[in-house]
Amino acid sequence: MKFKSKVIYTSHIDTPLGGITMAATDQGLAGVWFDQQRHWPDTSGWITKDDHPALVEAAAQLHDYFAGKRDNFDMKLDLSHGTAFQQSVWQQLLAIPAGATTSYGALSVNVGNPAAVRAVGAAVGRNPISVIVPCHRVLGSDGSLTGYAGGLDRKTALLELEGAL
Repeated sequence: MKFKSKVIYTSHIDTPLGGITMAATDQGLAGVWFDQQRHWPDTSGWITKDDHPALVEAAAQLHDYFAGKRDNFDMKLDLSHGTAFQQSVWQQLLAIPAGATTSYGALSVNVGNPAAVRAVGAAVGRNPISVIVPCHRVLGSDGSLTGYAGGLDRKTALLELEGAL
């Protein structure tokens, strides 16, 4: 993923599922990636700023989430770094409530293109804001745990934390 913003701020936190790198722009939280996650962005030129307001808020909400104190996130997001199609899929992910799951097929219907299941799957896989934009809540049409850029073990743990498994 190539970010469109000229300035990207970053911070790193530890969680029960491993380290997380977060990114923010002046528009909001723009990225959350587990260490060793697929589709890692080019972070050259990013500025470490642990006290950036969006990163402080994201860290606090993620810690509460992993502690079982919250199941929804409330922060300003910057999803502008994907294509229009990717952004539409990511918006649909935000509508999946905690404790619930959906399928790639259902998502493709929701974005208005029932035949675009593979394209939806690719957009879900490129979701830059793991956990907060809940791509882990998308399952195969038969309910199976399918790919997750952060690893299936993490996907399982997230769904268990939310009571979806």
